[in-house]
Amino acid sequence: MSDTFSESVENPLSQNFTMGSLLRFAFPTIVMMIFMGLYTIGDTIIISRFVNTDALSALNIVTPVINVIVGLGAMLATGGSAIVARKMGEGKAKRASQDFTLIVMAGMILGVAVAIFGSLLIDKIIWGLGASDLLFPYCRKYLFILLLFTPASMMQVLFQNLIVTAGKPNFGMILSISAGAINVLFDYTFVVLMDMGIAGSALGTGIGYMLPTVIGLLFFVRSKGTLRFQKPIMDFKVLWESGSNGFSEMVSQIATAVTTFLFNIMMMKLLGEDGVAAITIIIYTQFLLTTLYIGFSMGVAPIISYNFGSKDYDRLKKIFRMCLFFICAVSILVFAIAMLLGSPLVSVFSAKGTPVFQIARQGFLIFPISFLFCGFNIFASATFTALSNGKVSAIISTLRTFVFISAALLIFPQIFGVVGVWIAVPLAELLTILISLFFILKNKRVYHYL
Repeated sequence: MSDTFSESVENPLSQNFTMGSLLRFAFPTIVMMIFMGLYTIGDTIIISRFVNTDALSALNIVTPVINVIVGLGAMLATGGSAIVARKMGEGKAKRASQDFTLIVMAGMILGVAVAIFGSLLIDKIIWGLGASDLLFPYCRKYLFILLLFTPASMMQVLFQNLIVTAGKPNFGMILSISAGAINVLFDYTFVVLMDMGIAGSALGTGIGYMLPTVIGLLFFVRSKGTLRFQKPIMDFKVLWESGSNGFSEMVSQIATAVTTFLFNIMMMKLLGEDGVAAITIIIYTQFLLTTLYIGFSMGVAPIISYNFGSKDYDRLKKIFRMCLFFICAVSILVFAIAMLLGSPLVSVFSAKGTPVFQIARQGFLIFPISFLFCGFNIFASATFTALSNGKVSAIISTLRTFVFISAALLIFPQIFGVVGVWIAVPLAELLTILISLFFILKNKRVYHYL
């Protein structure tokens, strides 16, 4: 009784949200994701401007490996966060902390395993991803260093999600911004001042992973709040549920890895290394502009999980309606920004008049159409993950990031050339929004969000 009472008093997830308070709660996560996008963009700008565009192409060649690492972390983080938030909503604070500790331990072990096997197979991986003789040395230098920091990368993703679940989104925001600033600072130091090339960028990124890992560990060790490190119960059902519930996030990242590979292969075939550099600019700029959707969806997910777990369906409906309104408004805004500022965004990476600039600028005349639809799809997938329906979330993610894009990339470039590459993503998002609407309407009586 007292545990449940203190839970309702201490946990910010239990409040009666208005649009203002919902945005204030999600705001730190939104800012966190935007800054993640900015310092990721910062990496690519430094590589492109202070190494060369071949190094930029190499970065995109090895990106599928990074996608898999992030996907494993996101799978445990989002799936585990939903379980932990649900148990907190049910008043099971101690068991929530025990499960949280088990999930973090599993993430660390998985990160070490990936680092070891990835380092042993690094040459085969790079050639398999389609690197040319020119790009191979850049790929190897970057990927080898980054693999050494895999455990820290996994922990960073876990703590970014679980600090929000612990009801400390502001702390998570500050931590993420600090990590990003350190990443860019070390990138500039190693690449520009110390002339370490692409290896310096990888080292700066790895050090950026370490800050949220170390501080996140200290935070949960010393935490006096609802969620803290406790001796875990070795319940493999929790790990299985975390993995299966968050599997859509893993599917999304693997799908991104495969589609990035297909983008690279197609552009290498059509336009060579300059084409790969151009698609790298498009992909990273897309990530920056979608961070608003991703951050908002991550920020509100624990609230959805909590209210579903506590069976407060009136609040759940209210929150869901506010989320839909926000997503629609932001989708129009992001589309307008992308269309108006396409040329300045591309010129940050590659000077006007260069072949890489011309190719990427053409893409920005078509690609931004995807921003009208992707926000709803991202939110729909995150919502079903928050409701512990990993199956539907995985279906939406798989269709959006893999099936439709892969089909378009295999068909349209054969007919329309490079233009076929640019229309692949907008078409995939348009088709996926129909699927997302179908599942939202089909499950409204199951989850009571409408």
